[in-house]
Amino acid sequence: MVASEQFGDVFAQLPADSFDKNCPTRPVMAQVTGRWGALIIAALVPGPMRFSGLHRHIGGISQKMLSQYLKSVVRYGLVERLVEPTVPPQVTYSLTPLGRSLAQQLCALLSWFHANTPALEAAQQRYDAADSPAR
Repeated sequence: MVASEQFGDVFAQLPADSFDKNCPTRPVMAQVTGRWGALIIAALVPGPMRFSGLHRHIGGISQKMLSQYLKSVVRYGLVERLVEPTVPPQVTYSLTPLGRSLAQQLCALLSWFHANTPALEAAQQRYDAADSPAR
């Protein structure tokens, strides 16, 4: 069976220009599927969060990277940045309707990774064992 037959309609529904280097969605895909993008979007699923809350929630991300990724997802219309006119100003981030539709797909992907972690780790161990020089 050919892979495209195995995936049927899902593969057939992929826009052909997604594979084109000039596809306008490529920069968005790069941000969202990069190291932090999916985690930021998923972290906002339960509701709005402030910068410090996001930083605490997403282990390992630096403040600089969080700030850069937030600017990108706000620019792409996936996240809304709300500044409260208080002293000091309070900034809250939340998913837009577009971001919520993406979050549904990303959460499914993150769930897949979680469910398949043992198989992924076993595959890595088999590969490393086969690739290592004899002792």
